[in-house]
Amino acid sequence: MKKSSKHTRRHGIKVAISTIAGGLLPGGKSKADAALVADLTQNIPSPPTQSLTGAQFADSVLNVDRHQREAAILDQLLKGNLPSFLRKLVSVKLEHQAANGRMLAATIFVTPEYLAIGLDDDFLRMPMNLHTAVAVADRFGFLLPTRKMVDAIYGHATFRFTPQPLPAGPRMTSTEYYLLHNSMIDQQAQARGFPFGALVSGHKKDVVVTNRLIARPGQIAIYGWHRGIGDPIQPLSTVHGAGYADYSHGIRLVSRIALVDGKPRPVIDILLDPAFAGVLSDEGIIRVEAALGSA
Repeated sequence: MKKSSKHTRRHGIKVAISTIAGGLLPGGKSKADAALVADLTQNIPSPPTQSLTGAQFADSVLNVDRHQREAAILDQLLKGNLPSFLRKLVSVKLEHQAANGRMLAATIFVTPEYLAIGLDDDFLRMPMNLHTAVAVADRFGFLLPTRKMVDAIYGHATFRFTPQPLPAGPRMTSTEYYLLHNSMIDQQAQARGFPFGALVSGHKKDVVVTNRLIARPGQIAIYGWHRGIGDPIQPLSTVHGAGYADYSHGIRLVSRIALVDGKPRPVIDILLDPAFAGVLSDEGIIRVEAALGSA
């Protein structure tokens, strides 16, 4: 990552810690939660006056190559063109039993759905390559999840989709497949009464952060697409290059601040702490910036 972007991220963490420590938590829990989420989402750009709908964006990239499509995805998201419900985070609690038997816990805050472009009533869940995903997460002040976080999100999800894989082949990376799969998810959500803004999971694989990316720089890591608790279709994989994306991928954002014993702590610091990393990672410590350094 570029040096300037690291500085921005660290500054954002300081702002969040200062605000929370100033009295937003605890007491008046609902107000505190709302204030915390507002603080954690403050770097997401305000929506443009006129936004492309999901269908309009799809039409605009239907006949461009994947590099142009990625540039268009980044442009739209950095302009703030995403559904309003993605600006409202959901809390997910994770636990880990330490070697001494002590139970450790932390609460993370995540987007209720995968990143999408468009309006609440017309949006396209947007697969993207690792470069684009990291750029968006960085600008918004978020991180990509770990494998353990993905499992926890599925476990905590209010509504769980049944995975709907499409036939493998060259079309997997096409905008047509993006649209088709998005439509299938929408149809399932409507048939099962899944509301916007609720924590949902099971409909795509997650792009994740893992130490395997340190050993295999220039790759993208994917995991998930659960059929049930502990039953992901996609085991952790770094087979594809960082520039790869297909219809089955989703980008779930995780806030850079977690709560430990009601107090704010940077997620990156937790993942670097040998005594506490196990709460958020099943790999032990994860050097996030080293893992994503080539993205």
